[in-house]
Amino acid sequence: MEKTHVPSVASLDRRWYLVDAEGQRLGRLASEVAQVLRGKNKPTFTPHMDTGDFVVIVNAEKIVVTGKKREQKVYRRHSGRPGGMKTETFSKLQARMPERIIEQAVKGMLPKNSLGRQLFTKLKVYAGNDHPHQAQRPEPLVLNTIPGSEG
Repeated sequence: MEKTHVPSVASLDRRWYLVDAEGQRLGRLASEVAQVLRGKNKPTFTPHMDTGDFVVIVNAEKIVVTGKKREQKVYRRHSGRPGGMKTETFSKLQARMPERIIEQAVKGMLPKNSLGRQLFTKLKVYAGNDHPHQAQRPEPLVLNTIPGSEG
């Protein structure tokens, strides 16, 4: 009987990828990035291990959504106190903290357990074009997403 190969941690090849979010649609970008973080694009994918790569996303403030999501999509957070629910629309959150939009979209597509929390630490999102990860020499990641248009 054939045995399933489980890669050792030492044999994993961790790479750094750079994604430019300018003009990309939010959900399509998030799903592709979640697959790279999880390692599903590699032949060594193992469901219970972190076999994925690091992803750096720049230009988070230029992400695009379709339809009326800019005014109707609502982000909620709660302080834990009675009456502590705070809501914010997509456009207001994009003006205040654009990194959080992509982070929440990708986090929702990762496993809801300790492995998902570990995978999420490999995502780095920045609002502008600059990032502090030049030393890792990230290679550009070409996504299969459809470029968005304002509309």
